[in-house]
Amino acid sequence: MSVHPLGAAPALIQVHTFAAFGAAALTILIFSMPRGTLWHRRLGWAWVCTMALAALTSFGITEMRQGQLGPIHVLSVATLGFLVLGVVRARRRQIAGHRRTMLGLTYGALCVAGAFTLLPGRLMHTVLFGQ
Repeated sequence: MSVHPLGAAPALIQVHTFAAFGAAALTILIFSMPRGTLWHRRLGWAWVCTMALAALTSFGITEMRQGQLGPIHVLSVATLGFLVLGVVRARRRQIAGHRRTMLGLTYGALCVAGAFTLLPGRLMHTVLFGQ
């Protein structure tokens, strides 16, 4: 494992990666604490911001498709929409809907999209497994 490829990557890719890793770390914290507390809400806002940053920065990452957006960017658009929906549901005290939305984002936007970054030829594959 070598973080050199990430350090040599463009700043936008570095920001995107650190936002995604930040969201993953916040997910673990949020899932390990009682729901509805002040800290759940504070860390939840931080999670929403890191997820939004990861989704927004993804639109500038187009190297795999020679400058064009790809199918994975549909997930970024969906992520932004579902982040808004999740926050709205929490503010309206629609807790079951909020929980479903945020769990769906966690599995879809973090786990599934994260798994795609481990495919050969992708930066995180190189970081974790070498060439």
